[in-house]
Amino acid sequence: MQFKRSLRKNRKGVSPAISMVIITAVTAVLVMVSGMYALQVLQGQRATAEFDAVQKSVLAFDDAVRDIAWEQGGSRSIRFTNSYGNMRLIDSVQSYEITLSGFDYDDTLYEFTTAAVKYQMPYGYGLTGIESSYILGNESVAISTLTDSLGQVLVREESGLTSINLNYRVRVSEVGSMEVQGTIVNYVYIFVLKLSSANSTVGASDFDLVCKNVGLETITRGPFAVNGLNPGVLVTLDGDQSSFIPLNDGNSFIFNIVIADVGVSY
Repeated sequence: MQFKRSLRKNRKGVSPAISMVIITAVTAVLVMVSGMYALQVLQGQRATAEFDAVQKSVLAFDDAVRDIAWEQGGSRSIRFTNSYGNMRLIDSVQSYEITLSGFDYDDTLYEFTTAAVKYQMPYGYGLTGIESSYILGNESVAISTLTDSLGQVLVREESGLTSINLNYRVRVSEVGSMEVQGTIVNYVYIFVLKLSSANSTVGASDFDLVCKNVGLETITRGPFAVNGLNPGVLVTLDGDQSSFIPLNDGNSFIFNIVIADVGVSY
């Protein structure tokens, strides 16, 4: 009888100890889970802040490229910081073809390839819920007004990544006309800004992205006579996406193609 009373006493003493162990274990697990969640939230906030900062840096780099594009030997650099994403330079990734429509000239006026600048981050950081959005320019591959930017900056989600893509399109500008040997000739300038680079990737680090003018030339083509009702310049990207820039009425046109070759490096 005495033994049974002692056993009941011991059981009463053990129960609070077991409860304390269980509570401690549960508390530790909750603290661990909460800590992991807080870390994920903190990483997400930092990654989003980096993505926003890179967007601003890419826009600043576009300003730098356009500043030196038409200045022989000009060079500038913009500082970037990567922790969660990486910056890629992709050489000769896009092909442009410039042709005429409504003229007696049926060959390619000019064609070229250009590199692209691309920042990418694993999906879930940065922008979410939007497939693609231009923060500079639009989907047109050719423009005709000075108020439109040559640069295109596209933010998009693709293959588990959120990316920022910098590219340049073609500007077609009519600058007036002149009488040449009794014929009124219209003059058109076509501005081409093409990037060149070595294929490379920069991961987590601070670095300077450098742009330098490595070539500037003007090619004159024409005069070409109009043989259609709607003369214009057709710019095609990668053989499928194109923009048509109509030209004013005239009998003859001379085209000056101004080409700026900009090297990009780290």
